[in-house]
Amino acid sequence: MEEGRHVIAGRYTLGREIGRGGSGTVHLALDEVLGRQVAIKRVGMIPGSDNAELERAEREARLAAALNHPHVVSVFDLVDENDVRWLVMEYVDGQTLGERVLATGPLEAVEAATLLSQIADALVAAHANGIVHRDVKPSNIMISKGAAKLNDFGIARSREDVSLTQTGLVTGSPAYLAPEVASGASATPASDVWSLGATLYHAVTGKPPYDVGDNLIGALYKIVHEEPPRLPDDHPLAGLLSVMMTREPEHRWPMQRVRDELTRVARGERSTVVAPDGVPPTPERTGELPTVTAVPPPPPAPVPRAARRSGGIGWGWIAAAAVLAVAAVVAAYVWAGRGTPEAADNDVPDRSQTSQTSETTSDPPSTSAEDTREQMDAFITSYLATVTSDPESAFDQLTPEFQEVSGGYDGYLDWWRRVRSAEVAAIESNPSDLTVGYTVTYIMKTGRSQTDQIRLQLQRQDDHYLIAGEG
Repeated sequence: MEEGRHVIAGRYTLGREIGRGGSGTVHLALDEVLGRQVAIKRVGMIPGSDNAELERAEREARLAAALNHPHVVSVFDLVDENDVRWLVMEYVDGQTLGERVLATGPLEAVEAATLLSQIADALVAAHANGIVHRDVKPSNIMISKGAAKLNDFGIARSREDVSLTQTGLVTGSPAYLAPEVASGASATPASDVWSLGATLYHAVTGKPPYDVGDNLIGALYKIVHEEPPRLPDDHPLAGLLSVMMTREPEHRWPMQRVRDELTRVARGERSTVVAPDGVPPTPERTGELPTVTAVPPPPPAPVPRAARRSGGIGWGWIAAAAVLAVAAVVAAYVWAGRGTPEAADNDVPDRSQTSQTSETTSDPPSTSAEDTREQMDAFITSYLATVTSDPESAFDQLTPEFQEVSGGYDGYLDWWRRVRSAEVAAIESNPSDLTVGYTVTYIMKTGRSQTDQIRLQLQRQDDHYLIAGEG
């Protein structure tokens, strides 16, 4: 070997550093066998790092390699050299979307739609393969010769990543996190839709949708509790952004539909999406920590399995949990070392403020007919949003008797394994007899769709609902 010439795995000659991030340093390298330039990332170089970084590299290699897509940065190899692991990737000679915006200013609608329709197409392919990226943002989108490529599947999740989905660790870039992920829930394809919308906002305005700065708690609080930012009504992409960045995951457009609309705008056609009337203006983003006051309880989400078996959780605790969720997420970020700012002492609400909030929200909410109706509507909506991605959790929301009528878990799964998504509409809940009727359109994995009218009998068990029958 020539002096000063560093060859990895007897094949890749290391060149200059071209990037640096939380997971390692990226160098330009020459593949001596195939005579091509590659990007090679050194993994686990952070002092004190453990097997987590190596597992992340393996996950990135496996998931990216599974997506043979023109708008995904290809992964070629994963090699070891002197107890160091290197990830060998396609070299994209260009700049990130964030660098492009910083250098040239906000993008015109057609250019932004052109680039992000390509990323949306890559995400459609990822979701079809059961992969959620979880960190879509401008710095993970490479641009070269007018084409965009999605990079960094290091924290992506597939259906097989059981250990990853059970850790409760929140990962991703704060300014582009979907509200449900910022609250500590697992990311879904709908979370990628939000993050792509946040990236779209950055591309056409020149700034992130949320100013994180040194106030991570304040930013996460805004994402979870405030209305998302909006483009001016006359902007060609205002309507599309409104159906991507909506706080309820079940109300967001699926990625395929987003891709098709972006493609329409990229061709210079008028968007078919109209921004809803009465959208509140984007709040002034001063970076100051908002005052934490009593928060109305959100609609009931699927109760964790352990809670269901022990009798569930009370409605009164949900509001307090919503306030505390932000602090828990911040702790996860700092623990993960994702390069986010550490929370300063003055970023944490004082004890008296937190105590006051807890006392204010400790009383159980009223259980009027309207409250019950809203809870039933939310239960069915969240159930149908869960059942195609986590049928086991959804099955636990049936009474034991109805589980048996459904043929047990195997019989239940026999139907739902064939369904890609279930889009619910026209929910009508009747609090007097705890029945709920709705229209649902099933999108099957074969591509066909079917619409049914369903009526379910619910059963109140302590402070949550179960599905007791269908009629």
